[in-house]
Amino acid sequence: MIEILISPRRAIKRPWEMFFIGLFYASIALLFVTYVFGGDDILQDGAGLLMVLFTVLACLPFVYYLNKHEEEKNIEIDKNGKLIKEHSKALLSLICLFLGFVIAYSFWYVVLPEVSGQNFNFQIRTFCAINNPREFNQCVHTYGAAPYITGHVTKVGAFLSIFSNNLSVMIFTLIFSLAFGAGAIFILVWNASVIGAAMGMFANGSLKNLPSSLVRYLIHGVPEIMAYFVVALAGGIISFAFIRGDLKNNERKWKILEDSLILILISIGILLIAGFMEVYLTPLFFK
Repeated sequence: MIEILISPRRAIKRPWEMFFIGLFYASIALLFVTYVFGGDDILQDGAGLLMVLFTVLACLPFVYYLNKHEEEKNIEIDKNGKLIKEHSKALLSLICLFLGFVIAYSFWYVVLPEVSGQNFNFQIRTFCAINNPREFNQCVHTYGAAPYITGHVTKVGAFLSIFSNNLSVMIFTLIFSLAFGAGAIFILVWNASVIGAAMGMFANGSLKNLPSSLVRYLIHGVPEIMAYFVVALAGGIISFAFIRGDLKNNERKWKILEDSLILILISIGILLIAGFMEVYLTPLFFK
């Protein structure tokens, strides 16, 4: 019942509502994992992934419809410029949904500190592996937040490392969306949970610090996630075109592939901008 709270058709027309749906989905998933699986010694070890899984399950009907709806636009609209403008409406809905996830995860990380280490166990390990690999065990133990870019790496090296990592995530997202249609939402919810956990760490247990943590990550996080959504949309369009048999028609096939390629190139361009912002812009405001 939870997944049908909002019509996908309505969500595209009123994307801001998806922010609150994201808040609700992520909160329900986290609380469900906390109070249903929290007492199970075996299942609680996978709490970080179960939380993501239940959030994904709630989102699947919306993402399925969205991909189907956007693939149909490729048939109806001839001009690429107008088509990209139409896709931007769906993109805004996904971004609002993602922001809802991030805020919910970071809020509960701070509000429920006694179970944050359990609920975000995989997310904390991911954060520490990226940001403090040399002292990984200590980072995981203390849930500490290491500097995002260490002094041992040049800015150019950090930019190339971040861009290559983000590019690999983008490719993985594309593969997921091609193989499973709406499956890319798993990668995106996972990223939201990692960012939410990182924001909770930087907040140091205080809700007052969450706004600054939010700004710290969203300066470069919004364009980065936008790139993932764009490429997920491209993969979803191709996937649904294949299912509907539209790729058998030569005229439709090249039109769909051309539009998807444009979306992929846009995604790569956005990742370049996001990487530049993360290395050169964010450190100007946050040390």
